Amino acid sequence: MTLNLCVLTPNRILFDSEVKEILLSTINGQIGVLPNHASIATAVDIGLLRIRLKDQWLTVALMGGFARIGNNEITILGNDAEMSADIDPQEAQQALEIAEANFNKAEGKRQIIEANLALRRARTRVEAVNVISYTS
Repeated sequence: MTLNLCVLTPNRILFDSEVKEILLSTINGQIGVLPNHASIATAVDIGLLRIRLKDQWLTVALMGGFARIGNNEITILGNDAEMSADIDPQEAQQALEIAEANFNKAEGKRQIIEANLALRRARTRVEAVNVISYTS
């Protein structure tokens, strides 16, 4: 049995296919979704989306959003998302270093909040690149 997963961002359909399971970062923690999962709607946190196809896992850097799960269909409306294979490791590392520097010199509540979000996004992109792919 499979699930139908559709990952949408404001600019494109990132992924639309049948999958075996997913691991999703929500604002309440990470959840795993297998076929016949209970119906839920949840806010998605900045973090990794792991997708298991038949015998391989794909990784997506997901930048928050909303997910609806029900009747073996998962729709994720993401603020932004990138497949790990599409992320340049050197660029992601440089962006992380810049985000860390900006966070360290941020002043005022607004600057700190914005710098923290940029840092979380940059960390997620580096994590997505560094996830060890394995087959099941």
